[in-house]
Amino acid sequence: MPFVTVKILKGRDLEAKRELVRKVTDAVCEAIDLKPETVTVVIEECEREDWAVGGRLFSDR
Repeated sequence: MPFVTVKILKGRDLEAKRELVRKVTDAVCEAIDLKPETVTVVIEECEREDWAVGGRLFSDR
């Protein structure tokens, strides 16, 4: 049973999260030939001030 954690910045609406979970589940099922009910996906939301790329916080962009 795969357990997938997806970290994203806060601010996505519920429909976007539903689509993300569906697509991640589909990709895992296709890649390793599993049924969707065996795949767990957890979304962890981060504040913009807690995430940086290239040495810059997203809150500073």
